[in-house]
Amino acid sequence: MPGVIRMRVLNVFILFAVVIVAVFSQLSTTYAAPNHFEVKTGVRQLFLDGHGIRSLDNLKRTLHFPRKLGAVIRPRYLTTEESSLQIRSAPQWDAPNQRYLLWLISASCYESKDGLHWIPTTPQPDTAVMHVIIDPDEPDSHQRFKGLKSVPGGLQPVISSDGLHWTKLDVPLIPSQDESNLSYDRNSHTFIATVKHRGPYGRTVWLSTSQDFREWSKPELIFHPDATDQQRAVKHITDRMGNAGLQPLFQNDPKDYNVQVYNMGVFRYEGHYVGMPSMFHSTGKMPNYPNTDGFHLIQLVSSRNMKNWNRLGDRQTFIGPSSHHSGAFDLTQLIPPSRPILREQELWFYYTGLKYRGNWTYIGEFPNGEHIPLPDTDRAKGAICLAVLRRDGFVSLDAVSSCGSVTTEPFILPTNKLRLNINSLQGSCKIEVLHNNSVVAQSHPMNGDHPSVAVTWQYGSLHKFCAQEVQLRVSLDHARIYSYWFEP
Repeated sequence: MPGVIRMRVLNVFILFAVVIVAVFSQLSTTYAAPNHFEVKTGVRQLFLDGHGIRSLDNLKRTLHFPRKLGAVIRPRYLTTEESSLQIRSAPQWDAPNQRYLLWLISASCYESKDGLHWIPTTPQPDTAVMHVIIDPDEPDSHQRFKGLKSVPGGLQPVISSDGLHWTKLDVPLIPSQDESNLSYDRNSHTFIATVKHRGPYGRTVWLSTSQDFREWSKPELIFHPDATDQQRAVKHITDRMGNAGLQPLFQNDPKDYNVQVYNMGVFRYEGHYVGMPSMFHSTGKMPNYPNTDGFHLIQLVSSRNMKNWNRLGDRQTFIGPSSHHSGAFDLTQLIPPSRPILREQELWFYYTGLKYRGNWTYIGEFPNGEHIPLPDTDRAKGAICLAVLRRDGFVSLDAVSSCGSVTTEPFILPTNKLRLNINSLQGSCKIEVLHNNSVVAQSHPMNGDHPSVAVTWQYGSLHKFCAQEVQLRVSLDHARIYSYWFEP
């Protein structure tokens, strides 16, 4: 009998050990999965973070800034609604009518054939909709346009067949304060709403998502300023105060210095989520107004999951203010769109540019409704501005003064057609393909500035290594690389 008991106890221990091994094996597999490097056909591999990179040798990451083209939609009148034009949406391509549509937050909509010349639509929308997207995957034509309307307590989902006549959905509001943004990730069929709530240091960014535009997740905090931002804010403010070329601010009280996230557009770009936080630098309280004076600087962040964010370019300013005497609108407040639009080999960023912070620059109205501005301020206060960036051009790997290289993690070769986005006008770029740590193919040297160049091979071939594990080694001599990808 004791032997039988010992045997049963032993069997229990063996079973327990098997379960423990299985559990830890599953945990190990789950933990390793996020680090797996997969290169899918047609998906561009950027260098916003270290994912997919085995080693960097004598290269540096460089953040690039878009080229400003100025205001593309200016105030037509100087009434209260028209003098300060603003957007939170990005232009949407209306394929049946071969035009772009862009909704302003003042119950107006503009259309354009080329993205540069805009005219008001006829008729105008029957309600002010803060954010609009055209859903290319919606089978019901009556719901092709989806929007969020700002109402007390949050954002109300609405739908439309034409983007002008809107119907409220009988669904709960998305809780939000007065700032928000909306984009659509077609890859995962996810609607992405970033909303404003309070958090550390004031305004912060919260995330709510939906798969059907009706049921939305409870907003959760995803991004906020930290102590480093607060330290750098003091320098940003003092630098601005001492720069005679920038628009003067109305208030300057060091005890009120602070930086918060005013708004952040989040969008899917290739294998990343990119965020454009508008960092509001508070400079002092305004008399007779429940807010503070200050200015915005738009930065860049990236993420693989929309929860853990990587600050790009050591928190450099991606879009900053234009000079005071340039004739521009984006002098003080700069508020990002939901996403850029892709135009051939460029990314076009439409954003709100305001000359001043707040409405205290007006001391009254003329009988016709036009504003009476404070002395030395303009009646036309805000416009829709455009800045243009090279496609994939957020961050590059650069070998500036000497040769450098980047080696990828191993991945399964999807096809044999490799393309690069490089600038080697002053030098050259060369690709080596490694299989089992041996070089099996080497490209011809590439020279010139090429947003999209096909790699040709000096020796070796990729044909026989398709569906096998390889690595790429990119060698740069006074050159930079923005991205690489494999075509179908």
